[in-house]
Amino acid sequence: MKLDKNLKILIVGLGLIGGSYAAALSADGYRVSAIDTDPAAIEFALTKQWIERGAAKPEPDLLQEADLVIFALYPHVIVNWIAEQQANMKSGAVLTDVTGVKSCIVYDVQAILRKDLEFIAAHPMAGKEVYGVRNSDPAIFRDANYIVVPTDANTFAAIELCKSLGDTLGFARISSLPPRAHDEMIGFVSQLTHMIAMCLMTCSKSEHLVDYTGDSFRDLTRIARINENMWSELFLLNKDALLRQMEKFSAEFSDLYEILKNGDEQALKEKMRQSTARRALFNIATKEDKQE
Repeated sequence: MKLDKNLKILIVGLGLIGGSYAAALSADGYRVSAIDTDPAAIEFALTKQWIERGAAKPEPDLLQEADLVIFALYPHVIVNWIAEQQANMKSGAVLTDVTGVKSCIVYDVQAILRKDLEFIAAHPMAGKEVYGVRNSDPAIFRDANYIVVPTDANTFAAIELCKSLGDTLGFARISSLPPRAHDEMIGFVSQLTHMIAMCLMTCSKSEHLVDYTGDSFRDLTRIARINENMWSELFLLNKDALLRQMEKFSAEFSDLYEILKNGDEQALKEKMRQSTARRALFNIATKEDKQE
């Protein structure tokens, strides 16, 4: 189910994801405005006709007319931004976000929010190794996952609206997790994988790897080209969950180390069979999505 075309949408933050949201929504006929501290980002989005209006600071009229406000900001900015600007927001407006951590944000926002506003968190599992509005591309949502992250404070209507946003943007799969379960899962499927990619790039000092690598190394380290400001914040905000996942990975890697050290061929093959079977689930899911 797609969003109501009469909704007026405001995006706060025109980076890679905010810009990609704007591009996707405007292409589908939605009225989109934006706020970003960088005037060049606003100008770029206006030139691309991704937004109708834009401002480099929170202008009250932009906030007062928005039915849906999407925050594409760093986590540490969101709570203060909403606290300072919610007085200017339209009664009945729904607020959502795109941040990669939830427990440290969602409850704080909901605790300070006006009673006639509602915040429903979401996480688009999409991105690139590059960032900034000039790299925005709505195609990154195709075949990607979108996670709605509700709490007991959320209404059914807001949850459904958030799901409709994911559908409108073109995500292949839309799921739901509570904040802490989300952070635990993201600690594994996203943050741990970035940690592993980083380690692969930093454990060898050779400057000539590019001369010798094949697709496997390139694929595994694609995400090692990383925005240190954003990812360091995400790692630290989700530190406890990420450390638990790192401990599990370390134990599994140590197990594999011992198997290889001991020359245990059968145990090694069993690990490979488990890995192959679990990875096959991704291929099955992709086929089902394409058939739908």
